[in-house]
Amino acid sequence: QVTAKTAFLFILPQYNVSVPTADGELVQYHYGLKDLVTILFYIFIAIILHAVVQEYALDKINRRLHLSKVKHSKFNESGQLVAFHLTSVIWCLYVVVTEGYISNPRSLWENYPHVYLPFQVKFFYLCQLAYWLHALPELYFQKVRKEEIPRQLRCIALYLVHIAGAYLLNLTRLGLILLLLQYLAEFFFHMARLVCFTDENNEKLFNVWAVVFVVTRLFTLTLYILVIGFGLPRVENQALDPERGNFFSFLFNNILFRMSVLLLVCLFQASVMWRFIHFQLRRWREYWHEQSSRKRAAAGAKQQAKPLKRDSGYHENGVVKAENGTSPRTKKLKSP
Repeated sequence: QVTAKTAFLFILPQYNVSVPTADGELVQYHYGLKDLVTILFYIFIAIILHAVVQEYALDKINRRLHLSKVKHSKFNESGQLVAFHLTSVIWCLYVVVTEGYISNPRSLWENYPHVYLPFQVKFFYLCQLAYWLHALPELYFQKVRKEEIPRQLRCIALYLVHIAGAYLLNLTRLGLILLLLQYLAEFFFHMARLVCFTDENNEKLFNVWAVVFVVTRLFTLTLYILVIGFGLPRVENQALDPERGNFFSFLFNNILFRMSVLLLVCLFQASVMWRFIHFQLRRWREYWHEQSSRKRAAAGAKQQAKPLKRDSGYHENGVVKAENGTSPRTKKLKSP
């Protein structure tokens, strides 16, 4: 029994409470320091799953494609993220549908703070934190190039800050919707990269990703405006109460603070869109440059394939003959 309790501490979420409802009692969860132990256990699970995907899927495909070292590293990165994003999108979509967050958007801010979480919501957040924390030692295990480490560290840090922030500030419902939109766009991007590695001329999925990316950015911005601009200012409990999980809803009563936060959100989304537009312009420029190079190469090949015109004479049995049948070469005079 002692070992079973210790095992449950690693495997199952902790801090369960019975919340009275109209139909009886409902078991829900809140967070605490014991969550770190559960996250540590799932970090090791994530490392094992990472190795399984690498060994039995990505390495076998790499042997067939014969990619360069740079492309090999990018292929592994995109392959791992495609598997993770696809799993997370399906899981997150199931959670938000079953919990009714999509059918009832008002639930994103009603009864804030959302201190008590259903089991599947808390377990989802613990697994997400475990995955992005496991990505730190994977930088060493995968022997990532030094040039790529800063970019990947920024990506990992951004995900950890956003996921942990939504979890600790009791904004888990809004965080689920935002993660669903973000992971959906990232899935199409990394899937397009994988297809491009197998066929460099196939860029259809990049066009699909471009559409999905713009749509998800618009939905993300709309959600921020809806929740921060209109939802949280209408919460009944506006007093600062960290013990009950109410950290900052009282700040959103101040219109100056609310507008400042919305301005920062808009500026951040604008910077993301600017990088996206710059990426698309560069991709199109490279595409047209490649097409023009191919056209010039094809024109040069046709020009070389044309027969050369001669001023006079023709070939007969490998010997050049003049028009009157005599050889154009000057005869050597015999010395007397």
